[in-house]
Amino acid sequence: MPKLQQKNAVVTGASSGIGKAIALAFAREGANVIVNYYQSADKAGAVAESIRSSGGRALAVQADVGDPESIVALLNKARSEFGSIDIWVNNAGMDILTGSGAELMDEHKLERLIDVDLKGTINCCWALAPLMLKQGNGVIINMAWDLAIHGFQGANPQMFAAVKAGVLGFSRAYAKSYGPEIRVNVIAPGWIETAFAEDLMDKDYYQERVNEIPLGRFGKPEDIAETAVFLASDNSSYITGEMIKVNGGLS
Repeated sequence: MPKLQQKNAVVTGASSGIGKAIALAFAREGANVIVNYYQSADKAGAVAESIRSSGGRALAVQADVGDPESIVALLNKARSEFGSIDIWVNNAGMDILTGSGAELMDEHKLERLIDVDLKGTINCCWALAPLMLKQGNGVIINMAWDLAIHGFQGANPQMFAAVKAGVLGFSRAYAKSYGPEIRVNVIAPGWIETAFAEDLMDKDYYQERVNEIPLGRFGKPEDIAETAVFLASDNSSYITGEMIKVNGGLS
């Protein structure tokens, strides 16, 4: 039996990479899915269409999670489409390593990371609390970064580490504040094979990172997605306030 049969899920930042993999995995397990995107309308639409063509129910919805009003609009759209929200994945994140984000001054990079990755996660969780408490149940999955725990050199990693450590601390406090009705857990991915990662690495750097990983490879978006399915399902009904590192044993 599908693990998420007739559950209603929202996945932010779901047009590509990890978010896309989570949306597709949720749909495979029977969930109805809101595929959130910020700018990539065509990609998000393709994800939703892929779900529908396989017999599932999905809708691509634009929202900027760095804007509290946009978060409320996304939540209301999900409710109007599905009636309830059982699962919410805060996957959207600010790209400060490629494109226009890479050209920002460090202080502006940090501001955008805080707005999207930290405050966006917090504001989504706060907006969901009244709804999920009224429903009597709900699952939230937040995204961190394994190197926020272990550390990694460089100005950009310092900023990522600070912000994602904030996500972890907030999630643990939220779990204590809103249990037993709401469960919230954190996934901390390691090195994952995405187009985003490929844009940043040459072959030598890639191999250096692989050599550090006990399992000898980068993870795949699907590795994160299967972890999200577990945390969203009743199989993890006694788990809240926890972080799961999906990083091939890197420490």
